[in-house]
Amino acid sequence: MLYSKYSDNNILIQTGKWTPEGDWHITESFSVLTLTDVMLPFERQLDLLLAQTAQVVQSQGTPVLMRFFLSDPANQTALLRERLVFDCPVSVIGQTPLNGTKISAMIWCRQSAAICRISDRMHKVTERGIDEYWFTGGVSDADGSYNQTVALLDELSGELESQGLSLENDCMRTWLFVQNIDVNYKGVVEGRNTVFDRHGLTPDTHFIASTGIEGRTAEYNNKVMLDAVAVSGPGIQVKYLNGESHLNRTSQYGVRFERGTQVEYPDRRHVYISGTASIDNKGKILYERDIVSQTDRMIENVQVLLNEAGCGFPQVGAMIVYLRDSADYGVVKKIFDTRFPDCPRVIVQAPVCRPGWLVEMECIAVY
Repeated sequence: MLYSKYSDNNILIQTGKWTPEGDWHITESFSVLTLTDVMLPFERQLDLLLAQTAQVVQSQGTPVLMRFFLSDPANQTALLRERLVFDCPVSVIGQTPLNGTKISAMIWCRQSAAICRISDRMHKVTERGIDEYWFTGGVSDADGSYNQTVALLDELSGELESQGLSLENDCMRTWLFVQNIDVNYKGVVEGRNTVFDRHGLTPDTHFIASTGIEGRTAEYNNKVMLDAVAVSGPGIQVKYLNGESHLNRTSQYGVRFERGTQVEYPDRRHVYISGTASIDNKGKILYERDIVSQTDRMIENVQVLLNEAGCGFPQVGAMIVYLRDSADYGVVKKIFDTRFPDCPRVIVQAPVCRPGWLVEMECIAVY
């Protein structure tokens, strides 16, 4: 991964770019955009960020995913949606950027991809005979987090089936954003288990890589928001990552997701690392109340998963780091600045699914 970093008009742009030797036409890039002036009002921050987003797309290619992190989604989402001009998978989530600004973005682009809209929530991204189906911004009006999770996974399954795919065979990655996770996560877990039982996703088969994390939408009644990606095409091979020396199977403590998934294409590999925290191979939280030790162990766990996929941090295109306590931002930022000075990342406030976990991270690698 080739990294670059520069500032332009109050925006810091960090980019990780992967290009196979001798063929720039299939370049993939990950760009993280963050404001540098905390004093600007939201509307000005938004204008600057969207202008820079357009420049990134112009230079890097088709956007296959845009995720925007907002400090106050109830008051900011409508204006962001109004000013977005990109017909691509877009995820908008209330997770406050911890550098003191109101909005950040992560943009995943591919130089030679083509994109079309399938439905309100589904886009198809096609490149070199491979199709990706991105489901973004899924919300439900059902009562409670259990029913919303069931409804959203059923909707995702229906969308995939309409394209000749299935949840159990083709979905590679999900993100479940949960309002007030300390209260609502139990319903999410039970709802996912219910749907997975119906689809034969059990401890004896496999699950789906996932992040379950605090996140809010513009509407107070949305307890859960769902993003997901499925892959279809010739030559696709999938490997599920366990990290057994450092992590346990998630089903041992009642949840169902893979620690990571490697998707092998004819010409590259994508590695999706699920939300990963400071845990051991018995499922125990390590280093309670110690943010430094938890961060170190979290990074070690991710390293093990990446190594199992045949890569490492130099192949990571972007990281998202989630903190329960905003007061830990300075400590965690210093650790990441020291260990990964060039890798694009955003650090946001978003409590993890167990109160004892102070920090969690996810990442995507390409090689």
